[in-house]
Amino acid sequence: MVDLALSTDNSSANLLMPEDAGAHEWYSFVLSYPPHLVRHYLTRFGIDGSNRVLDPFCGIGTTVVESKKNGIPSVGIEANPMAWFASTVKTDWRPEPGALLADASSIAATVTEALRAEGLEDVPLLFPNSTPPLRTLPAESDRLLLKNSISPLPLHKALTLLDAIDNTSVPEHRAHYRLAFAKALVDSASNLSFGPEVGVSAVKPDAPIVGPWLRGVRRMADDLDDLGSCDMTPTEVHLADSRHASEVLEPNSIDAVITSPPYPNEKDYTRTTRLESVLLGFIRNRADLQEVKRGLLRSNTRGVYKGDDDDQWVKAFPEILRIAHAIEDRRKELGKTSGFERLYARVTMLYFGGMARHLTELRRALKPGARLAYVVGDQASYLRIMIRTGELLASIAESVGYEVTGIDLFRTRLATATRQQLREEVVVLRWPG
Repeated sequence: MVDLALSTDNSSANLLMPEDAGAHEWYSFVLSYPPHLVRHYLTRFGIDGSNRVLDPFCGIGTTVVESKKNGIPSVGIEANPMAWFASTVKTDWRPEPGALLADASSIAATVTEALRAEGLEDVPLLFPNSTPPLRTLPAESDRLLLKNSISPLPLHKALTLLDAIDNTSVPEHRAHYRLAFAKALVDSASNLSFGPEVGVSAVKPDAPIVGPWLRGVRRMADDLDDLGSCDMTPTEVHLADSRHASEVLEPNSIDAVITSPPYPNEKDYTRTTRLESVLLGFIRNRADLQEVKRGLLRSNTRGVYKGDDDDQWVKAFPEILRIAHAIEDRRKELGKTSGFERLYARVTMLYFGGMARHLTELRRALKPGARLAYVVGDQASYLRIMIRTGELLASIAESVGYEVTGIDLFRTRLATATRQQLREEVVVLRWPG
């Protein structure tokens, strides 16, 4: 296997280029990969409008959006409902731009007037006057949020705007407005910070949302002026579990796969989208949250449940067993006894078992000669035991019938805990059929 560097400029390898921003920037988060990486593999695999591309870990839609921009039919699978929603909206280019913006302007004016009637403004106030009763979330929903994710006054404004979107907007515009709301909520109204872990920065007593939301809709309208002519390219995104891909994919229907599954680490990917997921109603209580997590690849200890059995798929892989044993031995050596730390070895087995299950399940949907690119990263999150994710994934793929045609170096990144340079790679496969 040969490493083929995609970029000599490591600092820019994962950045969104200004010329690529259309639709991609409607909603984003720090863990996504860039459109130019998708284009690289579309070109390398010789994919055109006669083919069909799959992203089985679709996230916020980078692969399906970029495929549609290039006139290539695509399909996505995503188990996180907020990310699934973002992907569906970012590939829906049907709204007429002028009407989309006009309807939004009317909503913004109505909400701004309602806030003024309450003695509020959609600008940060030096001394917020919260004399009117403020809207709040139900207690069971509020408990799902990171503490201080959003201050009371910005939350009141956000709920006022969301109510107007859901009750007064033109139905065919509503999904786009809700996505623009999610972006404004996180970027402008919240106290959240990303780096890449989600956390709470300085708490803001007040923040705008109506203005940022309207600017987001205006950006959508501007992009739709350019993208509307490409809307005939078919795209679909399924809210489903990638480990059961054959339940939503037709047999022998996929020519190429370009994707980035979660990495084996302690990032709870539902936390990255928690605020907007709760406010938009995708997750209302702990039962909803558990249901979402059960449909995700097991990549962190907060998503492990009794009865999980994906680890059975990799019990014959000596290197994965060695890593799991090394993590458990290190845990005991360090005297780590928390419930999460006790799960480090198990979640590692569940992660690679889930990927084995996914790759096995996927075979039925692939055409003979299908090409695949999986963006993955080395990890040392579990007590600094190195996990060479790309090498292990390649070994698993080979064991279930895929040909490994290369492991390309995408970029390196600095590990927070160890200060090591970790490789982020693209495992390139071929399905012989």
